[in-house]
Amino acid sequence: MLEIFKRVISKRILKKIVLSKAVNKGIVKSVAKLITIKNELYLQIESFYTDGKAVQRNIKAEEAPDALVLMVGHEYKQMNIITTAGECQIKVSGKGKVTVLDRIKDKGEAVEVSGHDRKKQHIISSTEPIDFLFELGVKDENGRVFDKKRSKFKQINRFLELLSEAADFDKNKELYILDLCCGKSYLSFAVYYYFTVIRSMKVKMDCVDLKADVIEYCSSVSKKLGYTGLNFIAGDINDFIPERAPDLTVSLHACDIATDIVLSKAVRSGSEVILSTPCCHHEMMHQIKPTGGGFDFMLTHSILKQKFCDAATDSLRCLMLEACGYDVMALELIDPEETPKNVLIRANKNPKITEAQKKKKLEEYESICELLGVDPYLKNII
Repeated sequence: MLEIFKRVISKRILKKIVLSKAVNKGIVKSVAKLITIKNELYLQIESFYTDGKAVQRNIKAEEAPDALVLMVGHEYKQMNIITTAGECQIKVSGKGKVTVLDRIKDKGEAVEVSGHDRKKQHIISSTEPIDFLFELGVKDENGRVFDKKRSKFKQINRFLELLSEAADFDKNKELYILDLCCGKSYLSFAVYYYFTVIRSMKVKMDCVDLKADVIEYCSSVSKKLGYTGLNFIAGDINDFIPERAPDLTVSLHACDIATDIVLSKAVRSGSEVILSTPCCHHEMMHQIKPTGGGFDFMLTHSILKQKFCDAATDSLRCLMLEACGYDVMALELIDPEETPKNVLIRANKNPKITEAQKKKKLEEYESICELLGVDPYLKNII
């Protein structure tokens, strides 16, 4: 772990480190980045607090790796290291076990390090009035989050944090975004607000759902707020035709195989980035049967069988996305105590992935399906 920090800082390939799940519950998250002060290299850690304040501290580059190691587990339970050569995730379990998922390659381009006066990053404030959160009943007119909506507010903020790490979109072009199975559309409004208000970008966003009454309501809210680029469409996502390849496709808690339809639509449409949180994994639960093999012991108890099927389903989804040419990470959306629907699949299209690499991933996918004796819906539609 120490060597990872040393390498990304000394080679200047570090874009940022997102430090989350702070031990101090007053901290929403912290973001670390390289800066220069009087021509010396520093790691700046900016912490965002629940009261809306942001506090910075600067650590000399040569001291930063040791400082970061000490923070793991003691100050933060999760770190996501984003570099020009890939990403690394460090997680600390409730029992103190440290897991490192290192996908940082040997070579990467050095980032341009800015001076200390670089503009701060933003997140949605927990205290300031925000128009769409008021209209959707998450905040009151003074900006206070309603007690019953705190979990939803945390979920929105966490999703936007993971979105902010997903890609550096071109600020000079109009973003085309899809939200498939959008439901009541907290996420749709949040993503649109994030890009248009916080990032000052031009956006066209199409949000699709079967429920006509929900779409009618969301359309009226969008019109009231003057969100001219946010469109709500009543219909089946199977039948929806995007106007062009999306820059980003998002979906929050599409139920069971609806997640597979979302992923298939995103891939087949050529989406550059995909963020999807699956929900209600029923398909494999009905397909998988004891075979006398090594997995049977996981299928004896229904609650454990369900957890196994949940993990296997999402793992296969990640593998299929890799077979389609994406770099993929499975991330934790929010504290499991807030919601059991907690996995977020984030995929970035990578044109450098070769056909041979895709073929190898597909063969691995098919081999696992055969081993489990399952035929996932995604396999047949993507």
